[in-house]
Amino acid sequence: MNQNPALASVLASLSAGTVYDLAQTLQTGMACSPNHPGFRLALQRRHGDQNRADGTSSASELIITGGHVGTHIDALSHFSDGGCLHGGVDAAAAQQTGRFTTHGAETIPPFLCRGVLLDVAANAGVEVLDPGAPVDAASLQAAAASSGVEVRAGDVVVIRTGWSRFFSDPQRFLGLHDGVPGITTDAATWLADSGVVAVGGDTTSVEQIPAGQGHSLLPVHRLLLVERGIYLLEMLDLEKLAADKVAEFLFVAIPLKILGGTGSPLRPLAVTAQ
Repeated sequence: MNQNPALASVLASLSAGTVYDLAQTLQTGMACSPNHPGFRLALQRRHGDQNRADGTSSASELIITGGHVGTHIDALSHFSDGGCLHGGVDAAAAQQTGRFTTHGAETIPPFLCRGVLLDVAANAGVEVLDPGAPVDAASLQAAAASSGVEVRAGDVVVIRTGWSRFFSDPQRFLGLHDGVPGITTDAATWLADSGVVAVGGDTTSVEQIPAGQGHSLLPVHRLLLVERGIYLLEMLDLEKLAADKVAEFLFVAIPLKILGGTGSPLRPLAVTAQ
């Protein structure tokens, strides 16, 4: 098997390292787009409901959740344009059986690659970007230059706006009235042209949500998922990574193999040599 030179370089530096958990904690009542069913957990069996002869017992739960809740990844079946998925696949035909027969979540690959953090908020000299603020290609390029990193083919790029500090306040985090900061199509095009395999962010949709528009239009989703076949990772927690000024790392994430799904919960990790 041929090894990616960029990955080999990152792995070579990791004799011992620090692991950063980039996932938000899944919990009932957490922020969730109104387009998706939220997360619910209930104990189905409690300790003491049924005791074994030796005095032991067990507990278990029922979990109900949409595929786009909490920290997650969008499969290429998640978005269509003109009735077509990525590669011109007919969306209606692909979903006819009640699950996607093409571009389902089970086809999302595991990620073990170079990761890059572009801390746009820090580069702008603020803790968090304003609601609805656009992040264009120039902003990403400036953040990369400030950190001394280069975005390369095969990378996963994660973009910090500081917005995850509002994750515990669902109404503010979703920005249904005031908007949410995020990347523009200009920024998405630059990332795609750089050859990245996935783009992540600390907001509900990675892309800019102007005030009062909600998710009525998602042009970055169309560009990356449909036109370019690039995955989106949403609702990341990038605060600890940013606080330690980590710009380059080994990115590790393994999506669930959900047959025919449009997305998957995700627990991504950033591993550094420090």
